[in-house]
Amino acid sequence: MPDQDERDDVVAPSKAGGKRPSAGLPKLNLCGDIGLRIGRDGTWYYQGGPIARQALVKLFASVLRLEEDGRYYLVTPVEKVPIEVEGLPFVAVAMSREGSGQAQALSFRSNVDDVVTAGVQHNLGFQAGPDGSFTPFVVMRGGLKARLARPVYYELAALAVERPGEAAPGVWSGGVFFPFPPAESKDG
Repeated sequence: MPDQDERDDVVAPSKAGGKRPSAGLPKLNLCGDIGLRIGRDGTWYYQGGPIARQALVKLFASVLRLEEDGRYYLVTPVEKVPIEVEGLPFVAVAMSREGSGQAQALSFRSNVDDVVTAGVQHNLGFQAGPDGSFTPFVVMRGGLKARLARPVYYELAALAVERPGEAAPGVWSGGVFFPFPPAESKDG
């Protein structure tokens, strides 16, 4: 276990927006599964029971990371805890619109109150499911995705426009055109 001075050396750069220094400091302690899970509806669970305190959920969400191994972890300056995620980690629960046409900007608020505007850094997309369905999402911070709640998706779909050269309609946001997945052929 690092002493207080070592912990301060790790925490101070992260509070200042810097990267975690690697020289001379202990590696992250990978903890075992402690029973943390995010349900498909965005509910956070600890050992099977929902976490009722939204402030605690927001704190956990602020340290959630998707690692190169494709798994989700809560990452602090000294430890890393695996967390099971059913589907996508967040849910986009609200959408707002400024402007129209190619100048349109669509902003999304997640269930943990993160807000992003879709564009170059925050793509809108559709994740294919095993049954041929698609889950609409927006990329939030750190590449983490938020599934669009059904009402939010309906609002988004109502804004869809045709674009020459695209196989399917889509929406503009932040100067980027985001096409919807093409409709499946009904031949067969």
